[in-house]
Amino acid sequence: MTTDHTEFIRKHHKTAINTASPKAAKPNPSVILAMLSAALYFGFLLFLAAVVQMDDLTLIYIAITVLIAVLLGLITYRSYSLHLKQEQQLDIIQEVLEGSRGARLITDNADQTVYSNKKFDSLCKGVGQPGFQSLIKLFEHNDEALAHFRNLADKAHRGLTNTIDLFSRLEDRENWYSVTAQPVAGWAGYIHWRIDDVTDKFITDRAIREEREKLIDFTDNAPVGFFSVDESGYFVYANATFARWLGMDINTLLNNTTLHACMAEPPEKARPFDLVDHGGARQVAELRLKGPGGRIFLASITQIVVHDNKDGRVRTRAVVNDLTAQSEMRQALKASEARFQRFFEEAPLGIIQIDQDGIIQDCNNQFSTMLGHPVQDIEEKHFKDFIISEKKAGILKTIENISSGKEQLAPMEVTLAYNKDSVPVDTQMHARRFRDSKNIVLHFLDLREQKQLEAQFVQSQKMQAIGQLAGGVAHDFNNLLTAMIGFCDLLLLRHKPGDPSFSDIMQIKQNSNRAANLVRQLLAFSRQQTLRPKVQDITDILTELSHLIRRLIGAQIELDISHGSDLALVKVDEGQMEQVLINLAVNARDAMEGKGRLDISTENYTNRKPRDLATETLPPGHWVAIHVRDTGCGIPKKNIARIFEPFFTTKEVGHGTGLGLATVYGIIRQTDGYLDVTSKTGKGTTFSIYLPKVIDIEEEEEESDSGARDTNQDLTGTERLLLVEDEDAVRTFSQRALANKGYDVLAAESGEAALNLMNEQDNPRVDLLITDVVMPGMDGPTLAQRMRQNSPNLKIIFISGYTEDRLKDHMGDNIFFLPKPFTLQQLAEKVRDVLGS
Repeated sequence: MTTDHTEFIRKHHKTAINTASPKAAKPNPSVILAMLSAALYFGFLLFLAAVVQMDDLTLIYIAITVLIAVLLGLITYRSYSLHLKQEQQLDIIQEVLEGSRGARLITDNADQTVYSNKKFDSLCKGVGQPGFQSLIKLFEHNDEALAHFRNLADKAHRGLTNTIDLFSRLEDRENWYSVTAQPVAGWAGYIHWRIDDVTDKFITDRAIREEREKLIDFTDNAPVGFFSVDESGYFVYANATFARWLGMDINTLLNNTTLHACMAEPPEKARPFDLVDHGGARQVAELRLKGPGGRIFLASITQIVVHDNKDGRVRTRAVVNDLTAQSEMRQALKASEARFQRFFEEAPLGIIQIDQDGIIQDCNNQFSTMLGHPVQDIEEKHFKDFIISEKKAGILKTIENISSGKEQLAPMEVTLAYNKDSVPVDTQMHARRFRDSKNIVLHFLDLREQKQLEAQFVQSQKMQAIGQLAGGVAHDFNNLLTAMIGFCDLLLLRHKPGDPSFSDIMQIKQNSNRAANLVRQLLAFSRQQTLRPKVQDITDILTELSHLIRRLIGAQIELDISHGSDLALVKVDEGQMEQVLINLAVNARDAMEGKGRLDISTENYTNRKPRDLATETLPPGHWVAIHVRDTGCGIPKKNIARIFEPFFTTKEVGHGTGLGLATVYGIIRQTDGYLDVTSKTGKGTTFSIYLPKVIDIEEEEEESDSGARDTNQDLTGTERLLLVEDEDAVRTFSQRALANKGYDVLAAESGEAALNLMNEQDNPRVDLLITDVVMPGMDGPTLAQRMRQNSPNLKIIFISGYTEDRLKDHMGDNIFFLPKPFTLQQLAEKVRDVLGS
């Protein structure tokens, strides 16, 4: 330290000597003062004695000398006392600087260290020697630290004191320091640096600031509004929620906007800051405020008015609740409750709620409908009284387990009834316990329709099996009948009328034809018969059928058939049309229970616009209408839409299959017709059939006339035919019959045998392939496909005991069909027609 620095410290009562050596012992000023006082007193006495004895110059000199010495001693004592006092002040100042909470550094105009306390030295550990450069290094992570220190130093040189907070990161230490630069008065360029650790204060301030920001954010986004107005009614504070409700920006709201301006109906006799007339210190009111876009909303406001007695200023504190939102919530809750009640009441399931004692607390309409009694007759009764299942004890045990907290593993079938005389209702029960409650909700699915469908399904499976059996039997019978009828025809070629065997052969043939009719009925029953519509007169069909209908309905039912005049012709299958009328007549008989009146009438009918029928829409057109009316019990309205469904019947088990009207509907629709029904319970039922009228009558007549074959037609030929049939009798008859007509017939018992036979021929060409459809191994369609690979234009006749519908995917150009059983004449005609086509 230089002499100037020491002098600086001494002048300003500071020290730069930081040594640990003990201070030297100093004389006691009080002792010295006492000694000097005694010497002065002694000198003064000598002086008085010298004055008295003026002749003694020596004594005078001695007295003067003593006085001078005493005066010099007093001066020296004064100087020593001042020095000692300065030393004490230096010690005190040093203790104060060392005991300061902050680090202290004093630098000269060259930024050299004049003084630093121990806290500053400790602060610089790990950075460098205590000094200004080490102070800067404490903040070297901050690129702007040097600029900050220069700014502080410049202001200190200009006589200004300034403070700045800087962040320091040194190794594992992260701190905030407050750095103050203070100029030293009277010493130009000397700066007193004070560095205080304000980390805790900074953390506290930051926490306070964050909490304040959170509070502001919470206040602004609170679900309620806050505002404050002054004595003039102008807003001085408002949160974002309140501003949003008013549809205004906060800045706009706080600038020249008054409380009353936001009210739809401001009070007339109120102070600017009051909510209502004659408002007090606490005001509570429901007001209509102006919202965005002119919308008016209802708000509940609670306001406290605070007066400042010193200057008369007023500040209010108000909390706002938007009652519109609450009203909407109440309306939504009410709508939700109504929706839940609607779901409960209109649910397709029966629903009841029972308490832990099994008492029914609530019941929906579907459950009351299932049991056939009003809701009020079911509620407040014990659920066990409605159970008539054999497993009643098990059902109640399950409900008890669910009430105790267990879950229902699977739904249970429960049979319910209001009392023993009521109709039992088969249901499927699902049980659940309400959360945090011992009440149980039970859902019941009505199984009556399901069980009815199951019964219908079982019945349909039976009918399907019978139909398949009937179709198979019919197919086998057709093969047998083809052989029987065919060989009868061969015998009749040799046994002419008058021959004793002629009548026997005709009996065999007639009975074979009867058997063929029976087979056709089997095919119709199994729905494997193809409709063969022809132009018919409904009047003729009804006339021929009237006797049979009279026998079917019985003598107690009156029958009246009325034919329309100039009735148009229709194109229908006569046999199927007869079946339709018979089914309707039998249904009418059953509905009238053997007594009543059955009217059948026909007419020409034309509709220009579509007309709604019972289950479909009748398009515009010209029709022949057939009306079948009875005076029976009628059909309930709820069953009208289902009466044409297969297996639907209102008759007792064993008294109907439910196929009659379904068959009628299917035949009519297959004929491009429509079926309608009108009925009144207890009055009767009318079935109306609408068949399309034949327009091109002449063309139909020509086709019909062309169908009448000339009995003298030449049926012989010399073409080469390939006959494939797995039934030996049918193959033998057909081969002989065609050979008798002059044809060259190649016969094979299977498709594979036919291909092998053709490969063995020198000339494999044939003019016509006649093949059965169903054969072991390769069937007829496959054989036809293989044959046409070499002869694309080969003509083919399929023969089968099944219907032509079974071959619809295989029919095409030059492919024809001949159903079994067929006669020799039919076989020869078909072959001749195909070859000549």
